[in-house]
Amino acid sequence: MVNVAVISLGCDKNRIDTEHMLYRIVQAGYGISDVNEADVIIVNTCAFIESARQESIDVILSCAELKKSAKVKAIIVTGCLPQKYMGELTEELPEVDAFLGAFEYDKIVGVISNAVDGQKDVAACGDGYEFRAAENCGRLLTTYPHVAFVKVAEGCDNHCTFCAIPSIRGKYRSRTVADIVGEAAGLVKDGVKEIILVAQDVTRFGEDRGENELMQLLDGLENLPLYTIRLLYCYPERVTDDLIERIASSDKIAKYIDIPLQHYSNRILKLMNRRTDGESIERLINKLHNNGIAVRTTFMVGFPSETDDDFNELVSFVERAKIEYAGVFAYSTEDGTAAAKLPGKVTKKVMRERVKALGKACAACTRAFNASLVGNSVDVIYEDVDFDKNMFVGRARFQAPDVDGRVYFKAKTAVDVGSVYNVKITKSDDYDLYGEVTE
Repeated sequence: MVNVAVISLGCDKNRIDTEHMLYRIVQAGYGISDVNEADVIIVNTCAFIESARQESIDVILSCAELKKSAKVKAIIVTGCLPQKYMGELTEELPEVDAFLGAFEYDKIVGVISNAVDGQKDVAACGDGYEFRAAENCGRLLTTYPHVAFVKVAEGCDNHCTFCAIPSIRGKYRSRTVADIVGEAAGLVKDGVKEIILVAQDVTRFGEDRGENELMQLLDGLENLPLYTIRLLYCYPERVTDDLIERIASSDKIAKYIDIPLQHYSNRILKLMNRRTDGESIERLINKLHNNGIAVRTTFMVGFPSETDDDFNELVSFVERAKIEYAGVFAYSTEDGTAAAKLPGKVTKKVMRERVKALGKACAACTRAFNASLVGNSVDVIYEDVDFDKNMFVGRARFQAPDVDGRVYFKAKTAVDVGSVYNVKITKSDDYDLYGEVTE
């Protein structure tokens, strides 16, 4: 049997594409293995920012080293990196046997077959933005069996000046409500209890067809026997009072929302082509908190011409807003974006200092939030065991997989993966919670 290893880099949307590829690979009769046992290695790449591109290149080159000394017959590179840099990659990475763009995953089986036979298949690179509905085929989940990410749309129409996604993934294209609910229903039959909705902008869902359909989508999903529906990547200006009320009043939608804010300074937000301002952002966060909804966000520092005053505005906002979870990133110059042409580049040294300072402020907010939960009881879905801590591991509804903290707990009786337990929180630290299952 030919064994295939798949390395998935980047965001959860990339993970979904990888899962659809894995399904096609298994259906075609290939085995799935780690890289040390593989005949073929597929690297599904990210090209969002410089660090992601570098990680992708480093992984490809490490696989190329395996190709020299191990049984590896072929390396296939898929996803955003070839989608954006196809012509350059074929020359700069001769070790790679085939490249597939971000919308060509339905060709993966044929490409593997050609690669095993020793054929270079660079012609498999697609250069269009056709939304091949890979979501309609099966998936081999790479998450815990009770969790699944579901992509509701492809591409983006927001055109933030720092972002290359529209040039990689194209215009915003929504799936249909029926298609998504049908996929979710199939996942539920397979044991999934938590559906996590993702897109570059979930809150724009359906607008490419003329009308926002997010509420209709939530209607359909709430009719399924799910434990949790989670919303990621919602743009602040599109988080309406109706959506807030829907989240706050639902028994199934997690009281949690991921909103990429990026900044607080009005001047910087305008340069970023963000369609909101600092005052509106602050009102939104306060409104979400007043409705019991936890917030995750991302902030970008070092945007061209960002001054100390702009940065201090952002830090002050974070300290006031007390956002539960946040990631902090340094600006990355992306070729072809409007921001790349802006004057006033911030030095890497200053960027590093600002990432550290803002990260410290964000960590203090998370630490305070965790401390506020000590003595309370929360429902936790059990997922794993930490043998070093000798504790079970799970998540509360206000924690998304991989990016937020976790709940470590003890129990006097056996617990089942995917089951929900009421845990009394007895301790907290900078990121995680600790407790015991209540009787």
